[in-house]
Amino acid sequence: MFAEMKNMQKDTQHLPKLVVILGPTASGKTGLSLTLAKKFNGEIISADSRQIFKKMNIGTAKPKGEWRWNGLRKTFFVEDIPHHLIDFLDPGKVFTVAEFRDKALKYTKMAYQAGRVPIIVGGTGLYISSVVDNYIIPRVNQNPKLRASLSEKSNEELLALLENLDPEAVKIIDVANQRRIIRALEVCILSGERFSKQRKKGDELFNVLQIGIDISREDLYRRINERTEKMMEDGLLGEAQSLLKQKYGWNLSSMNSIGYKQLRGYFEKTLDLDQTLEMLKRDTRHFAKRQITWFKRDKRINWCVSEEQAVALVGKFLQE
Repeated sequence: MFAEMKNMQKDTQHLPKLVVILGPTASGKTGLSLTLAKKFNGEIISADSRQIFKKMNIGTAKPKGEWRWNGLRKTFFVEDIPHHLIDFLDPGKVFTVAEFRDKALKYTKMAYQAGRVPIIVGGTGLYISSVVDNYIIPRVNQNPKLRASLSEKSNEELLALLENLDPEAVKIIDVANQRRIIRALEVCILSGERFSKQRKKGDELFNVLQIGIDISREDLYRRINERTEKMMEDGLLGEAQSLLKQKYGWNLSSMNSIGYKQLRGYFEKTLDLDQTLEMLKRDTRHFAKRQITWFKRDKRINWCVSEEQAVALVGKFLQE
């Protein structure tokens, strides 16, 4: 593994170093990232497309923290470690991959200026790729009317339309994620160009060490089931009900994400509590499986089976 990492760094060793911790939901990314940040004076940049939202804590498994003044700006701290791109966006708003990339680069630069190691942590593969591969992402503004029209179609209809407009896009996006399909269609239709051809890689910006958490499927599914039950015990239904009372509807990207959209049937009285819980467990397992499939395509990722292995790998990387 160390030999592979050394070969990977030959062409990038002159660049600033960046550590990335990734893996499927419930695999233990938060715990590992805190351990690494404490040991190596790190600062965490979250790459989780759900934990960006305020008021959505239980369903996103957001780590408990608090906002504090950090110099002249407020920062979200978890166990005294500064975190960025977490708990900052109103659930009624949208946050694009291009916006994530820009802000992640800004916070990475700020970490360097503070003499800290930037650590990107999360399970949103496209967020991570946008920084690691320096994607130059098309800045096509969202069109509410077009989105509303596309949202009325089924996933199968949307995919058929995308297959016609951009067959390559079907191969690179999460075909189970309706929001991603609609965005690809939106870019194709409004720009007149293929979505797959517009996302280009720029020059490498960092010497990157990507660490993936290697966990058995059996253990991962057990953790997902246990965490889902704990979410219900902690008041997930109450959290969702509060959001609905504040007029955050099911049509929003935030409310249509894993952990919340599965509750719709319960509130609309088409599912009972047991059915809702089982659906949430099942869909979260499917979500984790898709995350694993995405990450396994990247052969640069160093998969670690233990915290000790990850610590050793990061230590060696930072010393070189």
